[in-house]
Amino acid sequence: MAEIRSTMEMVLERAAKMSEGVTACDSSEEAIKKGMKLAARYLDNEQIDFPAELESAGPDRQTMLKGMVNSLLRNIVLPREKENLILAEKAMQGLITIGGSSPDLINIFSEMKSVLDRYSGHKEQLRQQLEENFRQQMGMVEDNLSRQTGVDIKLEPSQHPKFAEEWQRLTTELNNQYGQAIEQHKNLIKQILTTD
Repeated sequence: MAEIRSTMEMVLERAAKMSEGVTACDSSEEAIKKGMKLAARYLDNEQIDFPAELESAGPDRQTMLKGMVNSLLRNIVLPREKENLILAEKAMQGLITIGGSSPDLINIFSEMKSVLDRYSGHKEQLRQQLEENFRQQMGMVEDNLSRQTGVDIKLEPSQHPKFAEEWQRLTTELNNQYGQAIEQHKNLIKQILTTD
């Protein structure tokens, strides 16, 4: 009869096992959050010694590292504005610091920086070409309107109704092309830095 356990005892045992799993999960989540917060503070121009922080993390080192790496990688994006490029470069520098200036990482970041620079140049070139194409079309419209109104009229290519539509199509293609290259580089970095 002593072998028969009450339902209450079984429920209590199960609850104890579940709370052990939750504690381990909570610890991992906290370490990831701490890593993300450190990376955010670094990006906010605060001096952070990543190697020292990782060293002090003890058994949570690898989990905290994942939080740092994920947070920094999220800030490496195609530069729609100059500030995006500055932030991406800072994030890359932080990742190099975390990786201990590994030659493999430096090569990947060099390639990634080249992709980001080419993206900016290619985007500007496409914009100029598109404006030139529409400028020619707008010249005919300007001439017609000037004859009709008797007033010299100058229109910007971006005022053409089809300009925004065409620009959107071109930038979507460009973002997809360069975005894939950036994602491939980010995946390589993640593999190098976070593989146990």
